[in-house]
Amino acid sequence: MKSRISRRSLVGLAALLLAAPLAPAAHATETDAHLEGALPSGATYVMDKPGSWNGTVLLYSHGYNPAGLPNPARNAPDDATKSLLLKDGYALIGSSYASNGWAVTDAVPDQLATLDAFASHFGPARRTIAWGTSYGGLVTAMIAERHPDRISGSLSMCGLLQGGVANWNNTLDPVFALKTLLAPDMAIPLTGLGSREAAAEAADTLASAVTEAQQTASGRARIALAAALQDIPGWNDPSQTRPAPTDWDAQQANQYQALMLQLRFPAFSWRQEAESRVEGNMSWNSGVDYTTMLHRAPLYKEVGELYAKAGLSLKADLATLNRAPRIAADAKAVERMALTSSFTGRLTKPQLTVHTTGDGLIPVSAESAYRRTVTAAGSAPLLRQAFVENAGHCTFSSAEQSAALHALETRITTGHWQGTEPAALNARAWQDDPAVPARYVRYHPAPHPRPYDLAHPADRYRP
Repeated sequence: MKSRISRRSLVGLAALLLAAPLAPAAHATETDAHLEGALPSGATYVMDKPGSWNGTVLLYSHGYNPAGLPNPARNAPDDATKSLLLKDGYALIGSSYASNGWAVTDAVPDQLATLDAFASHFGPARRTIAWGTSYGGLVTAMIAERHPDRISGSLSMCGLLQGGVANWNNTLDPVFALKTLLAPDMAIPLTGLGSREAAAEAADTLASAVTEAQQTASGRARIALAAALQDIPGWNDPSQTRPAPTDWDAQQANQYQALMLQLRFPAFSWRQEAESRVEGNMSWNSGVDYTTMLHRAPLYKEVGELYAKAGLSLKADLATLNRAPRIAADAKAVERMALTSSFTGRLTKPQLTVHTTGDGLIPVSAESAYRRTVTAAGSAPLLRQAFVENAGHCTFSSAEQSAALHALETRITTGHWQGTEPAALNARAWQDDPAVPARYVRYHPAPHPRPYDLAHPADRYRP
């Protein structure tokens, strides 16, 4: 039976990335200000300035909003975080973006126009911090690189910091493995998706094959292999019981859930929308050695154990992957995606990034890709990275987010990084709200499976 992509499921995922529209701040005084309006692009904005404004504006970039869904302006990731920050005196602003989908070229100018609108209504800010979550973390980092004169510093949380080209390559690898090993005789296009209908049909067909494969030991081993190629962890949703380190079956079951989510949305539907923007396929796996990639993956042990349990040859399956016909990209599409959505790593203002360790949508190895970029550009002293021990995408508590913002502002004020160690961040989070979790830990993410940036000429696509 085919697995249909329902609008209800799409709305549910959008809620995960975007969350529900926020109400004006509770307990507002007569001097608090809430303002909504429209930008010349057609995007909308929302602003909240407390009566006790501390002079700092927080410019929030929201996450990916799929085509066809409502597109409200946002100025915070959730109500609880918004309340904390307003209580601390921050002004909160943000826009909707003029279009949904892979809208970097709309999002960045709309966010800057929102800054202009704030200044015209309330006067100039003492300082401006750009921050964002998920896809909004990419938007934030783009503002930091390309418009540093407009901000004092930036905070990217659960951000898509591997950049656009690396993201779509990394999204291609698991579906290539699934199709090659589980549906070799099916004509399932993985790129070059000409319409939403074609994307939905391809997703349904491959999802059905994966659902069937999950019922057998050999199928589960191959699904684990596909998950490893994208660095999808075995604990990736806070509703899951965290598996024991060697509970390979439970880890694989969790990865299966994450991969099904990938199939229903990013791998096909969202890819089709992104391809339409860059006028072609921006992904390739020509020249990729999947044996080498798997051996470098932190999930290699799990894959090996599940293959052994199934009595299946991992070496033979990797050979099959490496012999399979490769997918080539459209060089012009790669160039367009890189110019709009890949990073140079050149920072001139301090940047803090935060990621959960168990993210199945934007794996934590995105942080390694970004550090690689920033280091190559000579900007490493301006970057700090912190990690929250939790499963899920952007599953931070309000106090964890508040603590990160305060640590960044301390760096802006003093000129020195302090308070970004886990103990200091947790102490600040407990101070802000002792009733919610504070889970910062020392963590070193694995290298990204297939990094791509503008600081490494060797990354360039060569047909």
